[in-house]
Amino acid sequence: MSKRNQLPALMVSLAITGALVAGGGWLIKETFFSEGASFLPTSSEPDGMMQGADGSSGKSVLPGEASEAKQQGLDAMATGDLASAKVAFTQALQENRNDPESLIYLNNAKIGSNAAYTIALSVPTSKFTNPSLEIMRGVAQAQETINQSVGVNGTPLKVLLLNDQGDLEKAKEVANSLVENPDVLGVIGHYASDTTLVTADVYETGKLPMISATSTAVKISESGEYIFRTVPSDRLAASTLSRYVLNTLSKKQAAVFYTGKSEYSQSVKSEFTTELLSNGGRVVANFDIDDPTFSSGSAVQAAKAAGAEVLMLALTEATEARSLQILSVNSGELAVVGGDSLYDYNILDSGREDAVGLTVAVPWHVLGNPQSSFVQTSQQLWGGGVSWRTATAYDAVLTIAAAIEQGGATRESIAEAMAGAGFSVDGATGVVSFLPDGDLNQPSQLVTVVKKPGGPSGTGFDYEPVQ
Repeated sequence: MSKRNQLPALMVSLAITGALVAGGGWLIKETFFSEGASFLPTSSEPDGMMQGADGSSGKSVLPGEASEAKQQGLDAMATGDLASAKVAFTQALQENRNDPESLIYLNNAKIGSNAAYTIALSVPTSKFTNPSLEIMRGVAQAQETINQSVGVNGTPLKVLLLNDQGDLEKAKEVANSLVENPDVLGVIGHYASDTTLVTADVYETGKLPMISATSTAVKISESGEYIFRTVPSDRLAASTLSRYVLNTLSKKQAAVFYTGKSEYSQSVKSEFTTELLSNGGRVVANFDIDDPTFSSGSAVQAAKAAGAEVLMLALTEATEARSLQILSVNSGELAVVGGDSLYDYNILDSGREDAVGLTVAVPWHVLGNPQSSFVQTSQQLWGGGVSWRTATAYDAVLTIAAAIEQGGATRESIAEAMAGAGFSVDGATGVVSFLPDGDLNQPSQLVTVVKKPGGPSGTGFDYEPVQ
């Protein structure tokens, strides 16, 4: 396969149908942020291995108890009773349409033993359930859209679901099992940058195309010719944030909070520091929250003493408690910016007044183009708006489908098509095309926390696009 050397380009138009659901608010907590797992019934033993990943193991990839209807569908799939499985999964979705796993398995049951193109999705459902659900919704919506249309060159799309548990060794096991399965043409995953980085070599060596919809660390750009992503890298996010700090806020000095245990966090820290310095600003203090002596209160005071005008939170979902502490101690005194991990329901619900003004770089926001066919269809499917993770996962599936349409249904031809000159896809986030290193050729967007009584999140606070 030739080295990527030009920007991509085949325009793909997939018919997307769906009407706005009448009445009621369309941006609700359960779909926008996937918060409150009680609304999603699942089974108790996550199944992250290849066996039964199409739903035929009788087990869910999600934690918790399954509803009666969903478990009946899983049991029917396990015995090969596809007719009963379709009835049961349809019932499960009528009871809870927010369940993307039931929709994926329903579509798989409809395919049965007929010819299909197979892709896999690996998410850390047992560790980061809510983000995993957001990603699964994007994949489910893309599969539904493709299969209800004409398929991919007339052939439906089957999706395997795997739980890599957010564990590096488990993720490598999953990656190896996918490489060894000749039916799998492409992989959507993994979630965190650390997990994507440890599996990238497996996919590259096995010549299996992998597209991450959520991993942003800059190092991923060096992973090889079979590694892509439908999310902007930290370099683009940092550039957007630094311009906002310097030009919009008219501030020049920042303090950065990060965790040395995360590749993503270190990547955001490094890129923001470089971008700020290159454009006339500087980072006056760095604070590793993993330092045994770290104190949120003392660190914020030290940042102010060093002359910081802005706090940059290069933190993750796993360190959310620290982010909330820092916001509380700061209490709105200094401007605060952050990476996409700070786009989270708990920031609104727990941060509240202290989070107002927090500005975050994200790949996409539902209010950016509320009349788009993607947004309208997602509302019809899930009963509300969706997060950026749903949009970028949707784009990842459409990208693989477009590559199959253009280049054929082999792993090598798919990778070559995506890396080829002029390749592009009309996706949820805009036109998806790749830079020579497999990175998405799109800028990040900025959203800020505002006070909004009666707003869609239900907390009294919401993220809105920065104008």
